[in-house]
Amino acid sequence: MSTTLPIPIQFDVPEGWRSAPPDEVGAPGAAFVAVHLPSDAGFTANITVDGEYRPDAATLPEIADESVGLMADAVTSVIVTDRRETGSVDAPGLAQTLAFSVVAGGQSRDLMQSQVYLSVLDVDDPHKRVVIRLVLTSTASEHPHLLDDFRDLVRTVRPGAGTTTP
Repeated sequence: MSTTLPIPIQFDVPEGWRSAPPDEVGAPGAAFVAVHLPSDAGFTANITVDGEYRPDAATLPEIADESVGLMADAVTSVIVTDRRETGSVDAPGLAQTLAFSVVAGGQSRDLMQSQVYLSVLDVDDPHKRVVIRLVLTSTASEHPHLLDDFRDLVRTVRPGAGTTTP
């Protein structure tokens, strides 16, 4: 069942991407999914958005490590190819890129995933921290061509409710 984000955000969906119901595309934990057609080598590139309250003291690198650990349990292999902190002290973020392989439909597929974590504090209660995660998943060959679209979407994240499309 698709989820809602703990805080409302808005972002612009790049041209060439279309919204898809999370439950129908196999992303039940996501609050938002966009897909990019046509598929490449039997895999449809997608952007997912999810988030949760994180009242613990986990840093963004530790939260990103959690994601890597969960992925490592589900795929053949996973490698963190890049990781860097972004944003500012008031609006910290972290970006990482993962390379991994999956077997789907009897075929091994090399995929890439770019993940961005945004930490947002509740202005009324700074002990209430929300971490929003935005993720681009695509084939390794298609990833470089879609990365600018993903970066454009991430740059447009702002407070508010809903998404806007081109």
